[in-house]
Amino acid sequence: MTIKEVAQLAGVSSAAVSRYINGGSLSDQKREKIRKAIELTGYRPNLMARSMRTGRGGQVGVIVPKIHSDSVSAVMAGISDTLAEAGYMTLLGNAELSDEKEIRYLELMQNNQVAGIILMAGSMTPEKEALISEMRIPVVITGQNFEGMPCVYHNDYYAAATLAEHMIARGRKKIAYIGVTERDLAAGLARRLGVQLALREAGMESESMPRRIGEFNAESGRKCMAELLEEAPDLDGVICATDAIALGAMRVLKEKGRKVPEDVSVAGFGNSWAGRVSNPALTTIRLDFRGCGEKAARLLLDLIGGQTAGRDSREMLPFELLERESV
Repeated sequence: MTIKEVAQLAGVSSAAVSRYINGGSLSDQKREKIRKAIELTGYRPNLMARSMRTGRGGQVGVIVPKIHSDSVSAVMAGISDTLAEAGYMTLLGNAELSDEKEIRYLELMQNNQVAGIILMAGSMTPEKEALISEMRIPVVITGQNFEGMPCVYHNDYYAAATLAEHMIARGRKKIAYIGVTERDLAAGLARRLGVQLALREAGMESESMPRRIGEFNAESGRKCMAELLEEAPDLDGVICATDAIALGAMRVLKEKGRKVPEDVSVAGFGNSWAGRVSNPALTTIRLDFRGCGEKAARLLLDLIGGQTAGRDSREMLPFELLERESV
């Protein structure tokens, strides 16, 4: 099969098929016609020829903070499926929550001539910012809103406020918070500030809110919850920065004889599978992780294709409160 034959089958121009393959901008209608034609014919672009023609490889680098994460897996699925449709392979780098490893991966991937990079960032350092600004290839950030960089991110601030408002509306008066490192401006800082916003607007004390900073796992939730019960034994609600932390917190509450939600309400972030099957099921915020990956990949493909408008693009995604039995 040739591009011309695919174009005839799809009822579009050869140029449109070429833009589709190279990640250029197309209407959703044309994109779907071409996708179906390629699927029907089994056509595969010649990546070596494209690399020689454009000077860019047929790979896109994706740098993730860790690989054992439901949210990272969902973002990766959106990225890889979208890139595969455009004929690109995904090269994965696991930074293991290390700024230094992120920087090494950025340099390594650029030197190995990937066409572009998607970075699932947790924090931004001056060194990392300087490197990204000097990159010869486009870089798109997911999960964070960094000034001057193309980003696709979530509305963590108002999502956390909505979660706290929901708990307050259920009559909770003494709400605690378990967060994560605030070097992570989204999951760490924005979520904590959102909870405090809701408390202030409800006329409750926000600055003295009992809180702990933990890690992104259930064991940390267990530890922090035990400490909070020592500090504030009269607490009747706890909001957690992740579902994993919330599940660890619920375990400790049950061990201490506190009923959820009768005595203490618990809520998290992420809509993890474990939270959906826990007893009680966990009230949480659903973030569109897969959609984040898809949008980031399409933005990167536009930049690879030479579109300059996306260089300053920052898109914030909506969220959904999922009301379950834990609140």
